[in-house]
Amino acid sequence: MKNFKIVFSFVLFLLFGLSNAQKIGVVDTDYILNKLPQYKEAEARLNSQIDTWQSELQNLQSEYERKRSAFESEKVLLIGDQLKLREKEVMDLEKNIKTTTSLRFGATGEIAKLRTNLVQPFQDEIWGAIKTMSEKNGLGIVLDKTSNNVLFLQKRYDYSDKVLDILLKGTDKKEKTNTKK
Repeated sequence: MKNFKIVFSFVLFLLFGLSNAQKIGVVDTDYILNKLPQYKEAEARLNSQIDTWQSELQNLQSEYERKRSAFESEKVLLIGDQLKLREKEVMDLEKNIKTTTSLRFGATGEIAKLRTNLVQPFQDEIWGAIKTMSEKNGLGIVLDKTSNNVLFLQKRYDYSDKVLDILLKGTDKKEKTNTKK
């Protein structure tokens, strides 16, 4: 009798579970972002800004190396205030390089903030398209391949292209509206 209850409970649980099973879909947000021309343009502008800042930092580094080298070779000839002034100049340049590096390239620096500001609007658009696609396809759960939470996936469950189609159709509508104005 006890085994019958366990088997009966298991069968009920299995039937209930199958009747309430959710359809699951998967998207790859990195793939979608890289297929959006607007994102590529914004990313190119960001990379250009990063290149400019790296060049400025390299120039500062070169100036520091030059002044430090000159200071080291002239150090024995300098006395009193001249020595302190040149040493302070070299130390200030070194401090400026560290500060600039931290402010621009640090974990909470300008580049991190710019990258967040770049990606956020596209993530919001992708979220809207995912919501539309999941409602249209009756999906209860949508996973993102980018976050590495998917171990195996059959191609038929990858809805990235459908989300991309929704986004690109929306872009075409926006462009047509803008050209009419």
